[in-house]
Amino acid sequence: ELINNPITADNQLDVSDLPKIQFDKVEHDFGLLMQGEKVTYTFTFKNTGKQDLIIKDATASCGCTVPKFTTKPIAPGEKGEIEVIFDSSNRIGRQVKSITVWTNCQPNQTKIQILSEIVEPK
Repeated sequence: ELINNPITADNQLDVSDLPKIQFDKVEHDFGLLMQGEKVTYTFTFKNTGKQDLIIKDATASCGCTVPKFTTKPIAPGEKGEIEVIFDSSNRIGRQVKSITVWTNCQPNQTKIQILSEIVEPK
């Protein structure tokens, strides 16, 4: 495990040399979906920091949402992806699902979201 404490001795936060995750967008709206559809969206991000970025985990707010991510370190200036698969089975109405991405950045959590409106098939 990588441990990096950016707090200095005088309790100041020094993040200048840490990795930094910057998403192209943090929210995606699938729009109108028929109940039972499975859809996928890939969030892209860039490491705009000065050290390798490591994604430790990505957890969804619901079992209907599955995030997939690369476990290899992402070098400064490089891009990465988090694929999110959403299964609308047994869902109806407006849906907002959050994915928490755990990294070696500071802060160590970033949230991304997917949205949709699910209707019953006729």
